[in-house]
Amino acid sequence: MDANSQPSAAALQSEPPVSDVSAGVGLAGLLGLFGWIAFCRAFPLIAETFGFSGPFSPERGVLSGPYAALAALLFIAGPMAIWSILVDRVHLRPSTGIDWKLKRSVADVLPVSTVKIAGIWATYAVLAGLYGLCRWYWDGSYLFAMEVLSVAVIPMVVLAVPYIIWLDRFMIDPRDSSWHFGAMLIGSEEWDAEQIKKHWRAWLIKGFFGAFMISILPGGFAFVVQADPSVITSNPVELAVLLITLLFMIDVLVGTVGYLFTLRPLDAHIRSGNPFLGGWLAALICYPPFVWGIIGNNSQVLSYERDIAKWDYWMADNETLLWVWGAWLVALTAAYAWATVAFGIRFSNLTYRGVLTNGPYRYTRHPAYLSKNLYWWCLHLPFLVTSGSPAEAIRNCFFLLLVNGIYYWRARTEEAHMLAEDPKYREYYDWMEHRGLITAPLARLKRRLLGRIDRRGGAAGEAAPEPAE
Repeated sequence: MDANSQPSAAALQSEPPVSDVSAGVGLAGLLGLFGWIAFCRAFPLIAETFGFSGPFSPERGVLSGPYAALAALLFIAGPMAIWSILVDRVHLRPSTGIDWKLKRSVADVLPVSTVKIAGIWATYAVLAGLYGLCRWYWDGSYLFAMEVLSVAVIPMVVLAVPYIIWLDRFMIDPRDSSWHFGAMLIGSEEWDAEQIKKHWRAWLIKGFFGAFMISILPGGFAFVVQADPSVITSNPVELAVLLITLLFMIDVLVGTVGYLFTLRPLDAHIRSGNPFLGGWLAALICYPPFVWGIIGNNSQVLSYERDIAKWDYWMADNETLLWVWGAWLVALTAAYAWATVAFGIRFSNLTYRGVLTNGPYRYTRHPAYLSKNLYWWCLHLPFLVTSGSPAEAIRNCFFLLLVNGIYYWRARTEEAHMLAEDPKYREYYDWMEHRGLITAPLARLKRRLLGRIDRRGGAAGEAAPEPAE
């Protein structure tokens, strides 16, 4: 929108467009997760009560291992899927591309389904090859992700066959992007290069981010399940750390569900991946392996943690300030986690899977980026350094501002993608520009600044002398 733009009819409405994801989806997932955490923490008592023995004996302790963290995905995804179908009835939406009245016979869809299965199997093979080639997947926390995916690949290959055949019986146009990729491989059908690009944008996103999310599941889950609140609650720093870890764990678990459960009957399929190179660069630079050596601690290019000691060091002598500042950090993390939970089963980077307009997205278009970047400033306090060097403080602030700029870049490329994809997002964008609690004041300030620049430019142009003939 330019400085002289007028609000559209959508912007004049008192409410934003209806969200494609209801608030109940994320809440259902949270209830399932908290139920599983309670079970894992209470497992020794449960095992003793029912007389379990062997690997399930009470002596085993709480269930805090990596596979307990992996099982948490089912306790989130299950309630979200049930809510989506029974309450929101998402399977009936036109955006699924499904018409349940079609009921084609297996014989009718088999020629198309066979081509699509070939495309999916080949996609699995390519992703497996990429995992095998890239060394970072075979070290550190990624080893757990590779273990999980190595076991999961067999049921994925097998179950793809009945799932694709069943779904093709009801799809309005079963020749989707996966079919086009299979058709290219087989060489027996016409295929569309744009559809193949669409296919691979979606699967590269799933493959890259899915492995990363699985790799970071165990740590936070173990910390939360093993924590002893009776010891922690009296210490403002330890309590803040526990709550922040819990909130980041929620973000990771819900986000992992979003990457893995891209199911069309749940209207959670990837409708398109971001087509802009800048969008991919801005996103990938924030994640391993690309983030290594670029963003963060002392050894990296954009280091904003040189000679810092974080918030609890500087406030150690003021317990009241520790409680207040800890609560503020928890609130910022809660906003960040809320932004992920609001997606329900549809969270993922670089994709279009519907438009969110409720929860924190009612106040700003990018609540996760806003809260995360504020959190870094308030956690690290980069302008305070233990060395007392003003130069290091300036460098820390400068490089953290550059990191903030990367996230602004991500936000702009995501907006460009969504604006091109969905008229509803254009309505939402306009509504937020004029009505959003956080976004609208910033947009008004931007319009004023651009208006002043335009007026000055116009005045300078009028005063400029005509060139001599």
